[in-house]
Amino acid sequence: MTAHENGDSDVLASGPLGMRLLSFDRAPENSAFATAPVGYVLVALWHGDRLLLVLERGRNCWELPGGGIEPGETPREAAVRELWEEAGQRLPPERLRFVGHARTLLPNKNELRGALYSAETEEPAPWQENAEIAALHWWDPNEPPPAGRLQTVDVYLARLARP
Repeated sequence: MTAHENGDSDVLASGPLGMRLLSFDRAPENSAFATAPVGYVLVALWHGDRLLLVLERGRNCWELPGGGIEPGETPREAAVRELWEEAGQRLPPERLRFVGHARTLLPNKNELRGALYSAETEEPAPWQENAEIAALHWWDPNEPPPAGRLQTVDVYLARLARP
């Protein structure tokens, strides 16, 4: 949902679980921010006109593959790892195109920064359900979303990341 749709003029988009996208910055990939370090990554992976979404079990929400950056890991390395762990899609780091940094806020949490990457795949790899992800869906954003909750902040960011 966009800020205009929910009446919240200080955010770019908001999601069904209370996430708010405060801003999006196209600063260089290795930028540091005084307000919050880059602590998570998201990957908008496209197959033609279809966007990869995963159904995260704990939140029961369709989202972009992504997650936290582990100690000693770069955001790009985390993006490659998360795409593999969550969706079974293996891409070399150089195939990921850095798009920018999202500044987000969750209810009762501090501000977060996330690195957004985008890539295209010619042939999606097979996927198996795992402990974190209940389902995978290649979604055409021109069609209705899959049944269930959709993280609209991620969809907003994926549109910014479209190659």
